[in-house]
Amino acid sequence: MTDRRPLLRALYDAAVAAAHPDIVLAPHLKPAPKGRVICFAAGKGAAAMAAAAERHYLDTLQLAPERLAGIATTRHGHGVPTRCIRVVEAGHPVPDEAGLKGAADTLELAKQAGPDDLLLVLLSGGGSANWIAPADGITFAQKQAVNRALLRSGAPIGEVNTVRKHLSRIKGGRLARAGKNAAEIVTLAISDVPHEEPSAIASGPTVPDPTTLADARAIVAKYGLDLDEAVRRALNEAANESCKADDAAFASARFELIACPRQWPDAAVKLAKDAGYEVIDLGADLEGDAREVAGDHARLAREARAAGKRVAILSGGELTVTVRGNGRGGPNQEYALALAELLKDTSGIAALAGDTDGADGGAGKPTDPAGAIIDAATFAAMKAKQLEPEAFLDNNDATAFFAATGDLLVPGPTLTNVNDIRVILVD
Repeated sequence: MTDRRPLLRALYDAAVAAAHPDIVLAPHLKPAPKGRVICFAAGKGAAAMAAAAERHYLDTLQLAPERLAGIATTRHGHGVPTRCIRVVEAGHPVPDEAGLKGAADTLELAKQAGPDDLLLVLLSGGGSANWIAPADGITFAQKQAVNRALLRSGAPIGEVNTVRKHLSRIKGGRLARAGKNAAEIVTLAISDVPHEEPSAIASGPTVPDPTTLADARAIVAKYGLDLDEAVRRALNEAANESCKADDAAFASARFELIACPRQWPDAAVKLAKDAGYEVIDLGADLEGDAREVAGDHARLAREARAAGKRVAILSGGELTVTVRGNGRGGPNQEYALALAELLKDTSGIAALAGDTDGADGGAGKPTDPAGAIIDAATFAAMKAKQLEPEAFLDNNDATAFFAATGDLLVPGPTLTNVNDIRVILVD
């Protein structure tokens, strides 16, 4: 069989390039205001977005450096050099002290915005974990415990963020409330969430929030989360309700999406067609359990193989993993491992599953894998090393499995995030 790994990697790289801040940000930036440009950025693309904003204002528009300030809070290892905007590298997916300090400094600087200033907020996936500002009465350790419990529960990201927003002083529109004295609040976002819902991107720090405290309490009950009593009290405290559409903070606020999950499939579809594949595009908004989705996609691949078709099955979205074991991995590796188990006896198939931010679960390090690749070489390694995918799945230990077969996808930080890319090539 022809080696399809170069094509799989080219499809992944095309997806990433389509949403890089260097490409997508500048056309959406506002002219310089009378006063300062105060720039806040959060997420895995935050530093790259801040650097692109600096090039626009300092180099293209020749704005005086003293009129540009701000803070960009990003994941550890995702920082890039900047001139005026301070970069803070913080924890993800579990927040840390650096994110706590970055969020506190962001809120304080937002309060200093004046009537001649532009508050420019640049968001990308990961911002929810990077900006951590616990509600009054909750400790940082308690907020961390909530995040861990939510991540292990298998709850979709929308439900995770609903709870986060009601335990925060920056999420759910509260950053807009802090910067309400600015002439204008402009938020430009790279979306990593299904359906591009503004209130879900980085937990909506500058937009109205349609969810409620009651919704957050229902999610806690749904997953049977064992939370500290102080957290339960906070979810019953009316003062912790998120900002709604009639809040004065949104009078001069504007939100614009500059890149979204739909963009990468467009780039990948063209490349797959150019390579001679019929494309089955399953959309950019898939959600659900990684193993269950892998089962559906394996069935499609076997049907195409049986029919003698040459197809590329593409999908995006954000899958989840219900953690029952003690291993390491993320939804893309779990999906790929489930595929390996289901397709090990089917020839002519290769697949890649990866997160466009360059990290799939992991330990918060730049060297974390983004996902994995499977093909005939994977199946051969499984047999030679007597690796049983089912045992690794039971322990949620996909990283160890693919480290043993040599199939981890490790691109490093990509400085953007438009969710996951999954490709199955059937020859």
